[in-house]
Amino acid sequence: MKRRRRTEILIQGDSHVAKEFAASILEQYPCNEIISPRYGLTMLKIRESAKNSLFYLGEVLVTEAKVEINQQIGIGIVAGMKDELAKHLAIIDAAYKAKLPITNEWEIRLLEEEQSILKKKVKKQAALMETKVNFETMDI
Repeated sequence: MKRRRRTEILIQGDSHVAKEFAASILEQYPCNEIISPRYGLTMLKIRESAKNSLFYLGEVLVTEAKVEINQQIGIGIVAGMKDELAKHLAIIDAAYKAKLPITNEWEIRLLEEEQSILKKKVKKQAALMETKVNFETMDI
């Protein structure tokens, strides 16, 4: 599983999953905190559809953390003030970069969490569609 997909699942899904993964790593491997969770701003880049060009919409508050496990550096960045989640993401990222054997066990759990996220999105979309008004049925 690619890094981007894995990170999206961990951010959008249940926060306990990232917490469990990070805890299992910390039990077995030494972890050196390079940068403790801190806040920063990053520019939000959006693609404008008419001209198909990129522009910066504004700044977003993020929390970032950096750790080292087995001489591999992991980075965790998440929107908002989420210190714990940023640190967990950094630990998980470092574990994948270090190719720790424990990461092989996580694939199934990540796929299950992804399915759970999709079900929630579908349910939310269905609730929104119930409120949609169809103007085409109106006779003039």
